[in-house]
Amino acid sequence: MAYCKQAMPEANTELHYENPFQLLCAVMLSAQCTDKRVNMVTPALFEAYPTPQALSAATKEEVLNYVKSVSYPNSKAEHLVKTAQLLMERHGGEVPGDFDALVALPGVGRKTANVMLSVAFDQAAMAVDTHVFRVSHRIGLVSEKCTTPYAVEKELVKHIPEELIPRAHHWLILHGRYVCKSQRPLCESCGIKAICKEGSKH
Repeated sequence: MAYCKQAMPEANTELHYENPFQLLCAVMLSAQCTDKRVNMVTPALFEAYPTPQALSAATKEEVLNYVKSVSYPNSKAEHLVKTAQLLMERHGGEVPGDFDALVALPGVGRKTANVMLSVAFDQAAMAVDTHVFRVSHRIGLVSEKCTTPYAVEKELVKHIPEELIPRAHHWLILHGRYVCKSQRPLCESCGIKAICKEGSKH
């Protein structure tokens, strides 16, 4: 963690947003899609639908016009509208800072809920995406018995100090995105090679 603190002191999400509602929409759109693509889509989407109230009045077809270039656009457009409607009906147009309330929203799973809790509400929640899952195993932060994202989440939370968990999520993502890449990890330029389970073999 000391290396990460020094190498990535301001680690945060690379999604562009101005409030919890925009972050929620962006994270929902980012499932199996790159942050770069999502950031290309969201400016026009947020201009057209700046609030949950505005988005709740839209149709799936209208929203689809803005998100058609992301992965699974049909289901995501539908989830965005239905989520906005539930935010209005159940939460007064505000994004809840509660895990159970978040996962009750259409298109919001455990990973998305944990991203919201850690980024928007600074809670000790560990979101496990493909980068976090891969890097955690490669480095040796979790055992081989952790075969599901939830198992990895529980293991990481158990061993990472609570105050570092929100940033640790981003450290692992950014390390996986730019250094510990899926196909060709840059082990020679990795700052934690000496203590990495896989890197130390090279």
